[in-house]
Order: sequence, then C-alpha cells, then structure tokens
Amino acid sequence: MSYLLLTGVTGLLGSYLLGAALRAGRRVAVVSRASRTESIGQRIEALVVRWERESGRVLPRPVVLEGDLHQPDLGLDARRLRWVARHCHAVLHCAASLTFESGNRDEEPWRSNLDGTRHVLELCRRTGIREYHHVSTAYVCGLREGRVLESELDEGQSFANDYERSKAEAEKIVRSAEFLDPPTIYRPAIIVGDSRTGHTTTFHGFYTPLKIMHAMVHQFDTAEASSASYLEALGLSGREKKNFVPVDWVAQVISHIVDRPEHHGRTYHLAPDQRVDTSLVGEVVETSLRQDVVEKGRRDVPSGGDVPLEFLFRSQMDVYRSYWRSDPEFDRTNTMAAAPTLPCPTVDRAMLMRMARFALRTNFGWPRPRLPELGPGACADLRPWLEAADKEPVNGRVRTSVGLQVNGPGGGQWELLLADQSVAGAEHGLPAHPTATLYMNAKTFERLATRVCSGREAVEEGSVLVEGNGVPPEMVQNALKALGELRRSQ
Repeated sequence: MSYLLLTGVTGLLGSYLLGAALRAGRRVAVVSRASRTESIGQRIEALVVRWERESGRVLPRPVVLEGDLHQPDLGLDARRLRWVARHCHAVLHCAASLTFESGNRDEEPWRSNLDGTRHVLELCRRTGIREYHHVSTAYVCGLREGRVLESELDEGQSFANDYERSKAEAEKIVRSAEFLDPPTIYRPAIIVGDSRTGHTTTFHGFYTPLKIMHAMVHQFDTAEASSASYLEALGLSGREKKNFVPVDWVAQVISHIVDRPEHHGRTYHLAPDQRVDTSLVGEVVETSLRQDVVEKGRRDVPSGGDVPLEFLFRSQMDVYRSYWRSDPEFDRTNTMAAAPTLPCPTVDRAMLMRMARFALRTNFGWPRPRLPELGPGACADLRPWLEAADKEPVNGRVRTSVGLQVNGPGGGQWELLLADQSVAGAEHGLPAHPTATLYMNAKTFERLATRVCSGREAVEEGSVLVEGNGVPPEMVQNALKALGELRRSQ
C-alpha cells in the first residue's frame, strides 16, 4: 500500500480530509510548515488528537514532510523527493488562500492558488506521480447565472474577485498537465462548519457579517443590530440564494471518490440540494448576536453617535459585496452518480444557528488555543537509525525490511532496514512490501525502549500485533530486541 500526499492539512477542509483518511486506515503523508509560534509536529499532533477524541480511537500518525507550498518542489530536499517518488502514488492538493483581493500577482491569493499549484504539479512531474486530485471551487464559474455544468470551465465569464480568478487559472493548468492521468477535480460550493457540531477553524463567507456585526454590537448600541437594515445596506432583497455545504460532508464525498478509481478523472460539483436565502442568513446573524449579548451581558460602551451603523457595516463588508450576490445552480450529475448514498445535509436554520453559536462561543478562533508541548516520542529514539540511513544508504546490503507503526502521541510510521539479522537503519514511512509489520501504541513502544518488557512478552500479551504471512519469528524478535537496545546505545 502506497501513500496519499496531502497538502493544506492545517486548513479546515484539509484537517477533515486528514481525519477521514486516518480513520479509514489509509496511509497519508502531509506537506506542511511550522507557524511562527508552533512547530509542525505540534500542529499535526493537535489535529490527530482532535480526531482521536471524536472517534474514540487511537489513530496512526501521518508521515510529516516539512515543506512550503510557495517554494519549488514544495521546499523538499533531494532525500525527501526520493521518498515521495518511492512511496506516494497520488496527490490530493487542498491548500489554498481565501484572500479575495490583492494588489498584484506576487501576493495572495495568487501565490498559493496559482503558483502553489504549479509547484505541486512540478513535484508530480519530477517524482512520477500521475494520480492527481485537485480541490478547486464551484465559483470558477465567476459571474455566471442559471445552471452551471460540471463539464464547463472557460465560458468567457468575468469574475467577482481575485480568489475566483486565481482558482480558475489554477484549474486550467491542472487540466493542461500532460504528465498526469486525467485529473479528478472537486469544486465545493461555500464551505461552512461541521453539520453536527458547528466546528470550524475558518471564519469567512457566512461568518463574515456575523464577525463584523459582533464587533459592532459590542462597541455601539445593540438595539440597532437589525438583519433587515444590514441586508438593505448590502443592497440585498433577502431572496438571494447561497450554496452552503458543511465541511464534514465535503470531506466525506472527496474521500469516497479518492478511494474509488472508477470515479477518477471527472469534475465534481460539491453543492447542496437546497440553497439558502440571504434573509435566513440575516435572521440567524441577528438572533445569535442577541442571544450572545444576553448571555455575556451588556458592557457599558459608547453609542454609535452620529455615524449610522449601516454605513460602518457596509464599509467593512465592501470587499465581500460581490460574494453575497445570488448564486447560480450547480449541476451535480457526476457527484450524484459517484456518491448516491451521501446526500448533502440540508443547511437549515438549526444548522446555521449551531455554526453561528460555535463562532461566537469561540470568539471566532481568538485567541488561538495553546497547543500542548510534545515529548520526544518514538522518532527521537529512532534518530540514530534514521541518521545512519541518511549518511550511508544501506539498501545495498539490506536483506529485508520490517514495518513499524506506533499509534498515539509521538508515534509514526517507519521502515526498519535489516541486515545480518540486525537493524542497520530506518526510514520514514511503511514499506510497500514489508516482510512483516509491527503495530503497537506509544505506551508499548516506551515499555520496549525502557526494557520494562521484552519483545516476546509484548507479542504474547497482545501489545504488539505482527502482520505478515510466513514471517520468521526470529526476524520479529530481532527487530523488537533492537528497539529495547536503542536507549542503551545513545
């Protein structure tokens, strides 16, 4: 089994795609980078821990490749490029910028949406990856009206903003990449939070008027927060139709199609059965804000004075005005054929209230929760073997390899390279055709590394699962014994 290479994993949709892949037992490698305050290990670990809590299961950790979408080859060095070429069969490119306007093409959204896509495509060309899945947007249709077909892209349309324009150009270069098999393209409509919990980490689209009005009602007179007046300020009648889709459904459908090669090579509109009126959005925003003010208590703040709140709201929302136009109807023929048992949940008042309440309860994601500090984990113990394989390739004298998967905090996936009945080195990622694979959780790994128990005892008590047909017992024991010698040799 080879790996799916996933970009954009720290974004909302990307995090849901990662969770779906890990829960399904799919092997995943992610390309991501550290933030100014958090290591890449912390960011990925926090995502996996969240999915462990939701599913009630201990999950495997993905292979993490620290890289940068804005750099050629995604910033991966020659060794990591070789790893991708050996282990990854497909790319699911989800990373994107949601910036609407830019001063020039050296800025967002062009850097991520167009140049970043070019870098991912070049990575595929260099590493021989032919299976490509691309997350676009339904709004590559631009300012079209009526019914938009999944088969359509360049119809001479104009665009409302640079986000739509950059995504349309990115989709064109994907389609023109002759070194790929026919790409699979996913065009979500407006992604909102989780249909069940309201969870989100991105507060654009539906959340923008809520966020702006939330700031205003806590600075000025709450009584003026009328949905009718703000719809009028945006020039809306309330009858405009919006295509909202929950993030959990979008991830579910994409994951479903990724796993089924017979559905690859097509374009899919991930759009709802029923569109939402802007009048309902206004009502949800107004109601949730009033509830929030009552629950948190009115602060003593100055009123708006002579400045109409509609004017302030309109000026804040100006860049998003085109966003609130009435949406076209998106053809879903391919989507319904590929995933007939996965209908889009109806985005109704109750669901939108869950999403609005989540945003207000979490103060629109600010301040960001502090991520837990990570211990050294299994990778620290395996570092001597990893460094040995880096400095001097051992493949020439390796007789066989054993896979090692450690689930839980600090875990990961590795290939243990065996020569002369001992471990000669290690590489990240499970081998495609191992003689055997050892599965254990982080606690069992710690017990082995500290010699609390022997490998034989761990196997007999069921703490270590050995997968493989006709595996020589001595090979497994040699690998487990080597784990017990790691800390003694450091």
